[in-house]
Amino acid sequence: MASGVVGADELRRTCGAWPTGVAVVTSAGPDGAPVGLAVNSFTSLSLDPPLVLFCAGLSSTTWPHIRSAGRFLVQMLAADQYDVARVFARSGGDKFGGLAWHWRDGLPELDGIAAALSCSMDGVYAGGDHEIAVGRVEAVETFDRRPLVFHDGDMHALPLARAS
Repeated sequence: MASGVVGADELRRTCGAWPTGVAVVTSAGPDGAPVGLAVNSFTSLSLDPPLVLFCAGLSSTTWPHIRSAGRFLVQMLAADQYDVARVFARSGGDKFGGLAWHWRDGLPELDGIAAALSCSMDGVYAGGDHEIAVGRVEAVETFDRRPLVFHDGDMHALPLARAS
C-alpha cells in the first residue's frame, strides 16, 4: 500500500471500487423554478432523529440555491434513469426541460424514481472542496424499482439476484 500524499485521480479510482447509489437532490430556486443536482455521496446518518446527508461540491452553481431554500427532496434514481443522472450531473442550464416531473409539497419530484425523501436542512458543514448537507427527513416514499448505482467510473443497474 502506497503512503504519502494521495492524488485526486488515485483517490477517485480507489473510491470507484465501492459502489454507491445515484441520487438527485432537488428544491425550488429563488425564483420558484425547480433546481437540482446529481449526487452519489448520499447516506443515512441517524434513525433517531431521522437524518440523512449528501455532499455538494463548492463549485456547484445549483447547490447555493438548494442550501438557501432550506428544504430539499433526495430522489434515488431507478436503474433505467441513466440519462436523467447525466442531465443532473452537468453544470448549468434547464435540467428539467424535457423530463417528466411534478411538484410534491412544493418540491420538484422526478417521475420514475426508486425512492424519495423529503427533508429540511438540519446543518451544513465544511468538507474540503465540498459541503456536507445534513437533512432532517420529514416524509419518505418508496417505489418498486431497482436502483441505479455508480461503480468503477460509470452507472449500472443492479442484478436481481441476492447474495446468499
